Amino acid sequence: MAGTAGIALTASLALALSQPAILDVDGQRVVTDVSPVTTAGGVAYLPLRAVSEAAGAATSFDARTDELTIRRGTDVLTMKIGDRRATLDGRPLLLKNAPFTVHGRALVRGSDVALALASAVKYDAVRGRIDVRTPGAVVAGVPDDGQ
Repeated sequence: MAGTAGIALTASLALALSQPAILDVDGQRVVTDVSPVTTAGGVAYLPLRAVSEAAGAATSFDARTDELTIRRGTDVLTMKIGDRRATLDGRPLLLKNAPFTVHGRALVRGSDVALALASAVKYDAVRGRIDVRTPGAVVAGVPDDGQ
């Protein structure tokens, strides 16, 4: 119970300190019912399903176990709400922050989304913009340069 309370407190605090941000995946604006949560410290938490599916990944959620699964190509990332422990292709790894929910949507730290999608996630606090680039994507006619 204490873990759940801590997650709820973290999510509430993150929302209270959040700055509005525009979210683009491979140059396309992504609009979701739950906006990304950003902090004054420069950390962005992204709505996992919206970002993953915009990047061509399949996302599933098991409400019974709170388990999230992202499949992209042959890669599979599995994680749980409120738990920093995850697996990538069956190998254990530790996320920077535990996923949490806001209005029924799972939010995951941008760097952990990047890991799940083998992508680059950049948050520009000055412009209020989050850009997610997947490998090989063409954005505005310019091939992905890895940046």
